[in-house]
Amino acid sequence: MNKLFRTVILASPIMLASQLLAFNSRAFAQETQISNSLKTSYILAQTTNNSEMIDRVSNYGREGRRKTKRNQVTSVFQLRDVSPRDWAYEALRSLVERYGCIEGYPNRTFRGNRALSRYEFAAGLNACLQQIERLLASTQSILQEDIATLQRLTREFEAELAALGARVDNLEGRVAFLEDNQFSVTTKLEGEVVFGVADAFEGIEDSDDETVLQNRVRFLFNTSFDGTDNLFIRFDSGDAAFFDETTDQGAFTYSFDNGNNVEIGWLAYYFNIGEDIRVYVPTVFPLWQDIIPTVSPVLEGFTNATGAVSSFAESSPIYKIGLAAGGGLALNIDLTDHFVLSGGYFGGDSFDPTAGNGLFNGEYSALGQITWRPNDNIELAFTYVNAFFNEFSEGNEIFDLFVGTENARAPFGDGADVTAITNTYGVQGAWRISPRFVVNAFGGFTDVQRTSGAVDDTDAEIWFYAVGLGIPDLGKEGSLGALLVGAEPYLGGVDDTAVHIEAFYKYALNDNIAITPTIIVITAPFGDSDNDAALIGNIRTVFTF
Repeated sequence: MNKLFRTVILASPIMLASQLLAFNSRAFAQETQISNSLKTSYILAQTTNNSEMIDRVSNYGREGRRKTKRNQVTSVFQLRDVSPRDWAYEALRSLVERYGCIEGYPNRTFRGNRALSRYEFAAGLNACLQQIERLLASTQSILQEDIATLQRLTREFEAELAALGARVDNLEGRVAFLEDNQFSVTTKLEGEVVFGVADAFEGIEDSDDETVLQNRVRFLFNTSFDGTDNLFIRFDSGDAAFFDETTDQGAFTYSFDNGNNVEIGWLAYYFNIGEDIRVYVPTVFPLWQDIIPTVSPVLEGFTNATGAVSSFAESSPIYKIGLAAGGGLALNIDLTDHFVLSGGYFGGDSFDPTAGNGLFNGEYSALGQITWRPNDNIELAFTYVNAFFNEFSEGNEIFDLFVGTENARAPFGDGADVTAITNTYGVQGAWRISPRFVVNAFGGFTDVQRTSGAVDDTDAEIWFYAVGLGIPDLGKEGSLGALLVGAEPYLGGVDDTAVHIEAFYKYALNDNIAITPTIIVITAPFGDSDNDAALIGNIRTVFTF
C-alpha cells in the first residue's frame, strides 16, 4: 500500500462490513494470482531441482495471465453458480459492482461453499485493498462503514498480509535468479495430414490422368531454448504426384511424392539479434517464404495446406526462384515501425563438397527486399533475386514447386548443358479493405543471361503477374473464400500467355479440420494456345494438430 492509502487506513474509520465477512464462505471466489504465488513460493522452497522449479514458475506465470485476461467479473450474473436465492448474493453483488475485486474461475463459477484458508482470505483482502487504493487515487468516494470494516480486517490479518509481501518478493527474486542462470528447453509437436481427391480434364474430354486420392503427412518438432528462438525439425511423407499428362502448371501446395516413405523435409533454426533482427539458418530444403514477408496475407500457407490450393496462388513466383536442397542464411531487420529490410543467400547444394558445388562455389540464389507497412491494412514490397544455375533439368529449374510453363522453368531446354544467371525484379502489394475483404497482387520480370553452353539463344525474358481476392471468415469463423486470376511465369516471345484462374472455399469444420473444394482453370497449357484449356478439380481435407 502506498503512503496515501496507509494514511487513510490509520486516520479514519474504514470499509466493507457484512460484505467482506462473507469471505468466510469463500466470498473471494478463487485462488487469485497472489494466492498462487504463495503456493509456488512454497513449492520452490521445497524443490532442489532447478529445471522443475523453472517449469513450475512458468506454469504459475501462464495461469496468472489467464486469470488477468479472462476471469475478471463485471456483473454477479456472470457467476453461473450464484443466484439471488443465495444468502451472500447481495454481498457478492456489492463487491463486484461497487469495488470490482472479485474474479471467477475460468468456467465462470464461484464455488462459494469451498473451504477457505487464512492465506487465501488474506490474498482476497489484499486484492480489495489494492482496488480501494485505486478508487481513492481517482478521488472516488468510499462508504465510511466499509472503510471501518477494512481497517479492522487489516489489523486482524496484518501477519498474513506481511507474509504475502515477503513471499511474493522471495518468489520474484528466485525467478530472476533462475532466469539469469538457467534455461528451459520446450518442444512442441505439430502435425498436418492432407487428403486430396483430384482430377484433371482437357476441354470436355477426360485426359489420360485418372481421379486420385492422395495424401501428405507432416510432423514438425518445434523446440525453443530461451523462449525467443526456434529449432524446427520436420518429417514428411506423401504420395501426391501431379498430373503431368495434362499440364505442367497448377501444382498443389501439398504436391509431394516420396512413396509414403519418411524423410526430413525441413531443418532450420531461428534466433534474434537484439529486438529488431530475426535470423534464419536453414540446412535442409529452405524456402524464401520461411522468413521473407510475401505480402499475401490470406492466401499464403508457407507450403502447408492451410491457404491457397496451388503453389502459384499462394504467393509470388519470385519466392520460388532457386530454392535449395541445402542451406544458407536469411534475416529480417525492422528498420522502423513501417519498414522491414530482408535479405538472404541459399546455396543450391551447400552440403556437396565436390568441385562446382558447396556453399559458395555452386548454384545459389540471393534475395533482397524492402517492405513498407504504413498501417495495419496496407503492405507493399519491392524484391530483387539474383541466382546462378549450372544446368537445367527436372528438379533443377529457375522456378521450383511446379510454378510456370516448362519453357519458363528451363528457357534453354530441359537438360540443356548450359550455365545461366538470372536477375528477377518483383513488386507485391496487399490491401485489407475491411476485416472481411482483402486484395493482393504481384508482378515480376526475370532476365536470364546464358554464361556458357552451346545453344542459339543467349538470353530470355520471363513474365508473371496476378491479382487475388480473399474473404476471410466467409460463412463461418476460420473459413476462407478466394479467387485469383493471373499469368504463371511464361517465356516471352515463345510462350502464349497461360492464364491461371483459381477459385476455392475453405470451410472450417472446427479448429482442426477444414475442407476446401477448388476449381483451377489454365488456358494455353504448356504455353500453347492450340492446347485446350485445362480444368483441375480438387477437394482438399486437412487435419491439423
